[in-house]
Amino acid sequence: MKSPSALTPIQNRTESDQMTYKPKSEFLHIMQSRGFMSDCTDLEGLDEALIAGVVPGYIGFDATADSLHVGSLIQIMMLRWLQKTGHKPITLMGGGTTKIGDPSGKDESRPQLTTEKINENIAGIRKVFSKYLEFGDGETDAVQPNNADWLEQLNYIDFLRDYGRHFTINRMLSFDSVKLRLDREQPLTFLEFNYMLLQAYDFMELNNRFGCMLQLGGSDQWGNIVNGVDLTRRINRTSVFGLTTPLLTKADGSKMGKSAAGAIWLNEDRLSAYEFWQFWRNTLDADVGKFLKLFTELPLDECERLAALEGAEINDAKIALANAATAMAHGEAAAQAAEATAREVFEKGGVGDDLPTITLSSEDIGDGISLVQLFVKSGLSKSGKDAKRLIAEGGAKLNDEAVKESGRMVSAIEIAATIKLSAGKKRHALVKID
Repeated sequence: MKSPSALTPIQNRTESDQMTYKPKSEFLHIMQSRGFMSDCTDLEGLDEALIAGVVPGYIGFDATADSLHVGSLIQIMMLRWLQKTGHKPITLMGGGTTKIGDPSGKDESRPQLTTEKINENIAGIRKVFSKYLEFGDGETDAVQPNNADWLEQLNYIDFLRDYGRHFTINRMLSFDSVKLRLDREQPLTFLEFNYMLLQAYDFMELNNRFGCMLQLGGSDQWGNIVNGVDLTRRINRTSVFGLTTPLLTKADGSKMGKSAAGAIWLNEDRLSAYEFWQFWRNTLDADVGKFLKLFTELPLDECERLAALEGAEINDAKIALANAATAMAHGEAAAQAAEATAREVFEKGGVGDDLPTITLSSEDIGDGISLVQLFVKSGLSKSGKDAKRLIAEGGAKLNDEAVKESGRMVSAIEIAATIKLSAGKKRHALVKID
């Protein structure tokens, strides 16, 4: 343990600094070579700590839904690599902070959830982590604490007296999570303004409970992470570190984790393994190399070989990406089944065994159901208006035949044989009667 005067000052290093530094630890070497690194509060100090022994590191996840989506996968992969290189991942659940809402990157306040709903969401998110991490009681086994355990016990007056004095309004206003919201003249509630204090307190509490030395997160979390590092150093008189990843967007500028059909969820009850596989298979050519390094564990030389493929051969790289990413999220068998279905649908013009399927009752169909309703029920269209636009633009197909009339009705007899719906060339679903 170091005295306060001996602690290394927090540094906001440039990306070029990160890339020129040559890490000695395996974890930082992987972070650097695979493109995970953006900023670090003390890169050399963290490197030394990683060499010296097991470093517990955490990322916090608020429980706003019962699954995480692909937008969180870069952080999950960081925790996975942390564990694979001999360190301890902590997947902190924000049972307390979910009730407040992180203003980072948001234009408006988050809807308030009940405690019961938050706990349901935490249970769903645990399913995601169990696919990527090993949980248990061992030195490097992952643990999943809930910050409600300590935040809900705080006495607000004592909290402000003991910890509020370590934060200045001047500094808090300078962080992007606050500054950007104010620059856009969007309301920022006092409730949300407290978020960064609570997140900083989380780091200090995890340091006390688990010896946590490292907080990881996206670069939009830099201000929150710096506050946590600073508070933990001041109160606990120990060196801790923060490391952020670049904010990830696709080559076309769109947000990672979204598709035309909505969020790319990591739980199969939210999104089928086939649809998950298709998301990666449809990666833009310019993103293939980057995504292989970030979202698979394929060796770097293989990632680079695949990324260098050109013309039609780049599809082999996309299939390798889809298979590797799907195998981690849903298992090897699901990845193989998704690839087989894709080949059946796209190369042979068939139906495929693994396409997303919806089952309707005879009561649902009655004397007939409109094609517009079927596209909405299948998830191929977000709304009736969206489905009508798809049909008008010639992108809708029924059993591989283009549909031209939005008023087209489908009978129970037709569905009895199972029908195939298509939205464009790459999105398909089956409809059948129970």
